[in-house]
Amino acid sequence: MTTTAVRMSRAVLRRSGHVMDERFPVAPRRQGEPPGPEDAARVGIMRRIATARLRYCGLGAMTDDVLVILSELVTNAILHSGTTEIGLTVTLADGFLRIKVHDGIEGNAQLVQANDNAESGRGLALVEAMVQANGGQWGVSDDGATVWCRLLAREEGE
Repeated sequence: MTTTAVRMSRAVLRRSGHVMDERFPVAPRRQGEPPGPEDAARVGIMRRIATARLRYCGLGAMTDDVLVILSELVTNAILHSGTTEIGLTVTLADGFLRIKVHDGIEGNAQLVQANDNAESGRGLALVEAMVQANGGQWGVSDDGATVWCRLLAREEGE
């Protein structure tokens, strides 16, 4: 990376604000019914948008970790909340990248121990590991409608 690019990247990192702010509908479905094809595709769409926005903001070094976290949180909201709309917000402030997934449904996303034969149930453990590896924290809003995490922001080349 050139010296000019490094300076520009650091300037971007010091700037606070929205990296992305997306809302999308989720089709109503019965308990235990898999999501429809449009809803299943939402995670990939959000990943592509996040990749582009992180690179644009000079935070491309964080892409892999952010995409894992984003995928898990959005997938959980689609599969478990029963909502008809999900909001995904990624912001940069005070040296931290903050990710929030809001489904508007009261609940309590919590870490569980999946047994060796379980086909699911490891997503929040993965989120916790990724967040810790990035010097951050994660949690759930008091009403349970938003799962959030914050990661220490890293520029390109770090």
